[in-house]
Amino acid sequence: MANSSSGDSVTERIVRILETFSAERTVQTAAEIGRRASLPSSTAHRQVDALVEAGLLERDDEHRVRIGMRLWELALRGSAALRLRQAAMPFMEQVQSVIREHTQLAVLEQDEALFLERLSSPDSGANITRIAGRLPLHASSSGLVLLAYASTALQDRVLAEPLVRIAADTITDAAILRRTLTDVRRLGHVVAPGSIEAVSTGVAVPVRDGAGTVIAALSVVLPRDAPTSAALEQLTAAAAGIRAALSADRR
Repeated sequence: MANSSSGDSVTERIVRILETFSAERTVQTAAEIGRRASLPSSTAHRQVDALVEAGLLERDDEHRVRIGMRLWELALRGSAALRLRQAAMPFMEQVQSVIREHTQLAVLEQDEALFLERLSSPDSGANITRIAGRLPLHASSSGLVLLAYASTALQDRVLAEPLVRIAADTITDAAILRRTLTDVRRLGHVVAPGSIEAVSTGVAVPVRDGAGTVIAALSVVLPRDAPTSAALEQLTAAAAGIRAALSADRR
């Protein structure tokens, strides 16, 4: 795509515009988008108009802008994440029906855990994750599983960076994190009490594809002092079911 006078391409500007939206910020004015995307006002309004015309953004009656349905539609076409979610949903529903706590599916995306799905009951405990939300790899049970089975280069990169403390029991020591990742691979699961919230314990297992490659993490969020054996049993069975479903889908 052609570059602007500032050196950034049209594609880069579009990405910056879309990245101004978040789970907390779903509606904005074009001026707000321009400020958050570091774009001149005229450029922001022109680019937003073009995205609205293409259906990737939508305007309401007050001329505020939100993500358009067409962007959601295009994102799902041929998506590996959609195929994974569809294969996982029946097994996630089974886990959630038995454990009755938040049940989550996450994948590795740009050095973070990206959550594709979450099932909850009205009486499920505390949980800050949400669909399409992200968490640092070192700070959640799903992230620890994804990091444990990630490439050595990615692990080294994460371990070399400052490990941000999300809660009192978040692992922030690189040596402890490295030992934890070794334990995850040895045990095939992780139990992470208080890593994200003091009142909760995350329990997660790897999800593999038909070739045996870890492609996701399946987790539940339990009350801090709740037993974990039943959750681990359900998660392990569900992960095996997802792998079988993905293998059958490839035939």
